[in-house]
Amino acid sequence: MFQIASVLLGLITAPGTCELGLLTVGAWLFRDRSQPLGGGVNRLAIVVPAHNEAAVIHRCLASLSSCLRPNAVEISTIVIADNCSDGTAEIAAHFGTEVLIRTDPVNMGKGFALQYAFQHLLVEAVDAVLVIDADTVAQPNLLIETVRWLDSGADGVQVRYLVLNPTESARTRMMNLALMAFNVLRPRGRAYWGFSAGISGNGFALKLSTLQAVPYRAESIVEDLEYHLMLVRNGRRIAFADSTCVRADMPTRGTPASTQRARWEGGRLGLTIRTLPTLIREICRGNYRLIEPVLELLLLPLSFHVMLLILALAIPFEPVRWWALFSLSVVGAHVSTALIVGGGGIDELIALMLAPWYLAWKILQLPDILRSARRDTHWIRTERTGEG
Repeated sequence: MFQIASVLLGLITAPGTCELGLLTVGAWLFRDRSQPLGGGVNRLAIVVPAHNEAAVIHRCLASLSSCLRPNAVEISTIVIADNCSDGTAEIAAHFGTEVLIRTDPVNMGKGFALQYAFQHLLVEAVDAVLVIDADTVAQPNLLIETVRWLDSGADGVQVRYLVLNPTESARTRMMNLALMAFNVLRPRGRAYWGFSAGISGNGFALKLSTLQAVPYRAESIVEDLEYHLMLVRNGRRIAFADSTCVRADMPTRGTPASTQRARWEGGRLGLTIRTLPTLIREICRGNYRLIEPVLELLLLPLSFHVMLLILALAIPFEPVRWWALFSLSVVGAHVSTALIVGGGGIDELIALMLAPWYLAWKILQLPDILRSARRDTHWIRTERTGEG
């Protein structure tokens, strides 16, 4: 019985270990080799989806207005005020920004808001769109680097997406470390191996031709992952702009942080359950570009992946114990590499010492994650630093 349980743990963790190892090696070897072809993007529209963001949207718009402008590229900014009950729209309009007001109490969620904005822009003759969340601060070279990658022939671009307030609490330190792995190391690794880098939901750009070929119909809580799967299935690839970054606030207190993580991970679990059988069938029919996205879906959140490996290590069955030791070393290399390529420092090293506490917190979150796995697209604004 123990041997069967041990082998099952080995099989469950095998796809995730393969994915972590592959992307960690790729992240080390990644180099930016894009060469702009020129003339691809003449009009870029920045889309800012916002739901009750009156407290922070002025900071986002000020950040975008101070970004360096690419030569001969017309830049416009559109705020989509989605089901807002505060002054989001008025503040955005005060900045001289175009504002689209959307009110739909049934179809609520960021995915629906982006659909609404993209449909509006498809008739505006823009060449590309760039999505920036309303709680975000952009690096000054964001627009230049985004256009450079689009001009190099990419179907779309994802930039680095990290934490704006990493030193506010233990949770934000851990979150910044997690995003260094999830939003820096992994897209670098995918880009090196020739896979699509992925979409992180914030700081991603799409060419108009991409939106026309693959209409944005993602409606789940993890609309970024859902749409990226659509792109890969249709032969499109997202490039990774490693030399620029967007940063957003993360919740510092217990309940908002728990709610946010449960929604992300529960939404991911729900999408995996719904799409995995279809994706595997497509791979069997020859769509091999889906292999890496399937490995990503089969990779559990890193904390749960580690917990299963520790459990496998505790069961007295030597072959799987050796596998667990190897897999844990891959995890260690993954986290260490994320610290290096993500630009981590002493704060992230301190966060690593909190790992046992974080694992215990994640175990307590498991019921909420499972509840969040149902198909629920309501846009619940997360309380952030200094609010409430």
